[in-house]
This record gives sequence, structure tokens and C-alpha cells, in this order.
Amino acid sequence: MISDTADDESPLVYIVDDDEGVRAAIRELMLSVGIEAACCASTRDLMDSPLLERPGCIVLDVRMPGASGLDLQQHFAAAGIFKPIIFLTGHGDIPMSVQAMKAGAVDFLTKPVRDQTLLDAVTAGIERDIAGRANARAVQRHVEHFETLTPRECQVMREVALGRLNKQIAFDLGITEITVKLHRSNVMRKMQASSVGELIRAWEKLPTEIRETVAA
Repeated sequence: MISDTADDESPLVYIVDDDEGVRAAIRELMLSVGIEAACCASTRDLMDSPLLERPGCIVLDVRMPGASGLDLQQHFAAAGIFKPIIFLTGHGDIPMSVQAMKAGAVDFLTKPVRDQTLLDAVTAGIERDIAGRANARAVQRHVEHFETLTPRECQVMREVALGRLNKQIAFDLGITEITVKLHRSNVMRKMQASSVGELIRAWEKLPTEIRETVAA
């Protein structure tokens, strides 16, 4: 069972395997290189853990009593949880590994696995999670800034991101070029963009469903 630990932003590797010896060995390996690890004997234990909020990755056995590792991967995907997963199994096969990798697994390793191979996969998983979390925070900031724009400013932002010139935007929206410049200045300020390039990147990071709500 996973026990609670300090709630911080340091990486944590989640080891999910019904074999206590395997869990202990992997945890010892992680600790030997300074990576904190937590263990549980079933996918249910992991799903019930508040520690999923911490950055890190999951070393996950495929075949276990109850829900399998692949079941957990599908459950997480459906729930919008994109924690990187490294599958480690003694009973893997090619179709199974293909399924796991297509669904976004970091790696699919077969027991016994070399320590360095597992450590390399874990490092890649942690880096992916940290990058994904940073990107999610950036997207959230852009969404919050975007929500402060008026409908007209949203339109202007969209047109600027599409590479349209001020006079083209003015014509398309039926307003004066001076008004476009005013809206454009407000958009830059509210989106906290110091350049058109930053504004375009902010637009592109907005979720598709938000961008599609902006009327042409």
C-alpha cells in the first residue's frame, strides 16, 4: 500500500507490482540514485493514492490480480490522467507491448531487466511528466488571460495569430485600422505577450475547443 509522504514537487516513482520482492528491489534501486519511490500491490491502491498529484512516473506490472496494468493505462487515459507509465512484466508479448506503446507508455520492459535500462526509462518518464506539467501550467495561464479579453479582442487575437495585417483585419471585421491597433495593444497587454511571436504561441497553446469558439 502506498503511504502518504511530504506533499512537494520532488519526483516520486510509483512502483505497482503484486510481487513484494520486485517492489522492494525496484524501490531500493530508485533510492540508490536519490529518487524517492512508493510501492503498492495493486492498481486499486495506486488509483486511491493522493500522491498522483506529484511529478514522477509509474513502473507498472502488466498482469496482476484485479485490474491489469493495461486496464489502468486505459482508465487513466479516459480520466485525463497522463502520468508516464513504464511497463515491466515477465509475461509480455509483442501485441501487448504495441498496445501499451501506442497508448503512450514510455517503455515496455521484460523481467529481468538491467538496472541501467530501468533507470534510463524512469529518468525519461520523470522528464516527460515534468515537461507535461509545465506545459499544462502554461496553457492554464494562457486560458486565464484569454478569458479577460472582450469578444472583439478575441477576434483580433485570432486574426493576428493567422498572420493577418492590421488593414486586412480592419476590413474583415468592419472596423478602422486605428481601432484594430487599439484592440491589438490591449490583447498584447492582457495576454502578457511582449512580441507577436509570443502572442502567436499563446494562441496556439490554447485548447482547440476554445480557439474554435472565436467567430471569424
